[in-house]
Amino acid sequence: MTDTVLATAGAAVVLFTGTNIDDMLVLSVLNASSRASGLPTRRQIWTGQYAGTAILVAVSLAAGRGLTLIPVHWIWVLGLVPLSLGLWRLATAIRAHRSGEQASIAVARGVMGVAALTVSNGGDNLAAYTPVFATISVGATVVTIAVFAAGVAVWCLAGAWLVSHHRITEVLHRWGHWIIPAVYILIGLYIFQKAGVL
Repeated sequence: MTDTVLATAGAAVVLFTGTNIDDMLVLSVLNASSRASGLPTRRQIWTGQYAGTAILVAVSLAAGRGLTLIPVHWIWVLGLVPLSLGLWRLATAIRAHRSGEQASIAVARGVMGVAALTVSNGGDNLAAYTPVFATISVGATVVTIAVFAAGVAVWCLAGAWLVSHHRITEVLHRWGHWIIPAVYILIGLYIFQKAGVL
């Protein structure tokens, strides 16, 4: 029994890590924005990450049990969230540059903004999680969800740690209003590419 739980937990760690490497970039950007502008707050980042991950897991569980909530050919729509946010932030940065002001680098407003970014960046997670949840037992599902919950905490801590260095913070404070829109535009295009739109 213990071996089975450990094997399930190990598989869940690999699954979470493999599907959330790109989310580390998102968390770094969110934490950099938090340090530079105060938004989103650390609590909003953590709560939004957990909410977004819960949505991805719930949709994957439902799809794994035969309920197709989002047809595969519509996954590309998730890319519109970071792409739109990136274009909006880019337009804001251009306006601020033309007027000689310093643009704010806040990338998400509140828990819902962070959750929306987490979900939009998780289109590939749905494709990976759904077949797993369709084939594992209820007990293995509970273990997998517990590992994912721990994984979100580790990711949030690591994202905060990555921007704790003064040099990184200085670069993001100076250039973040250009870097952050570019990152989110690229994430949106990446989701489109993964979905076969590009």
